[in-house]
Amino acid sequence: MSPEGKTLLNIIILGLGFMVMFTAFGTCGNIEQTVIKSFNSTEFHGSGYTSMAIIYAVFSASNLIAPSVIAVIGSQLSLFFSGLVYSGYIAVFIHPYTSSFYTLSVLLGIAAAVLWTAQGNLLTINSKDATIGRNSGIFWALMQFSLFFGNLYIFLAWRGKSHITDKDRQTVFITLTVISLVGNFLFFLIQRADPEPAPSDASESPLPADISDSSSVVPSQSLCSQAFDAFKKSIQLAMTKEMLLLSIPFAYSGLELTFYSGVYGTCLGAMNQLGDDAKGLIGLSGILIGVGEILGGGLFGILDKCNRFGRNPVVFLGLFIHIVAFFLIFLNIANDAPVAPEEGTQMQAFIHPSVTVALICSFLLGLGDSCLNTQLISIVGFLFRDDSASAFAVFKFVQSITAAIAFFYSNYLLLHWQLLIMVLTGFLGTITFFVVEWGIIDSRRGSDYDSI
Repeated sequence: MSPEGKTLLNIIILGLGFMVMFTAFGTCGNIEQTVIKSFNSTEFHGSGYTSMAIIYAVFSASNLIAPSVIAVIGSQLSLFFSGLVYSGYIAVFIHPYTSSFYTLSVLLGIAAAVLWTAQGNLLTINSKDATIGRNSGIFWALMQFSLFFGNLYIFLAWRGKSHITDKDRQTVFITLTVISLVGNFLFFLIQRADPEPAPSDASESPLPADISDSSSVVPSQSLCSQAFDAFKKSIQLAMTKEMLLLSIPFAYSGLELTFYSGVYGTCLGAMNQLGDDAKGLIGLSGILIGVGEILGGGLFGILDKCNRFGRNPVVFLGLFIHIVAFFLIFLNIANDAPVAPEEGTQMQAFIHPSVTVALICSFLLGLGDSCLNTQLISIVGFLFRDDSASAFAVFKFVQSITAAIAFFYSNYLLLHWQLLIMVLTGFLGTITFFVVEWGIIDSRRGSDYDSI
């Protein structure tokens, strides 16, 4: 197999591994708050929102040490062992206890930092300047199929149910645990990328040896030294002008991740006005979020349609789509839906709640998210390819800390305040992304610019 074919296959396997694993975990995150409200146990006092806040808070802090872990054990093993923790978190819901629930939340935060830093590292290693955008789109589209399959299962399993029984819960989470374990083992199929010969033109240098590549490590360098160097690189990158500007769109991606992956499904489940099948609607909503994610990944990654115009139009389109979705949600969903009890909200929305409008919003949330994230992955991989693991760690640090904050305030803030926070952050983040992209265009003017 040619080197180009091998790297493309690696990207596909990476995407399939994440697709299978997040079929389980993404579905778990989407339904856990609804499931917790239905527990028939007086001994369990956990909150799905609080758990997610813990996960993302620990995730944020752990991103500072994730490159060090990858430097020591490599990206492939980092993916596998992190995936095992994901499986353990899902398994907690089979027989839930408050202590184990929150303990696994902490461990999952650490594992998530290692997992996503390793993913960004492998994506960059297996990409060139000209293929980073395409490969980002392929990975993103494959991974987002997880939303389709997992939520289709929830829709079929819970269709017509107004209450989730213990048997319903156990059946779902045993299935999800097995699925996540299958995804973990797919990572062992990823092959080592062949190094490229160094060209004479420094401006077109190939992918450098990455920190996860053991052959690039000086033999006499101790593991502690490697780990410390990786940590120091992360801190230095976080202080660069480009990374500081990109931190705003990173933050916005964390806020809207919280909303579409947890809060919106909870809102739909609380809307009695949407009919007796509100719980099953959570799964259908997740399917349409996945369809939007897959479509966006295909249009702006696989088909690489953004080459001609750069990244800015795609990011602007993503913001516009999200604003439309937020406005429709503002009209269609009751203000107290995020914090309503299992019996649902009794408040009225501005319009008569419509299932069709709710599902259109689900699709728009997924499409807008894919527009943003494919371009964030692309620009980070392009700007910081020499230190990809450290750069993606900073990306996930900012994204996860804002997601943690959002999951925390979702316990208390009404819907309209949550929407307002996302709109304001999204506007500011789009502007700062534009500034960074314009800087890239200026620095590359006069040379080929086909690297998006």
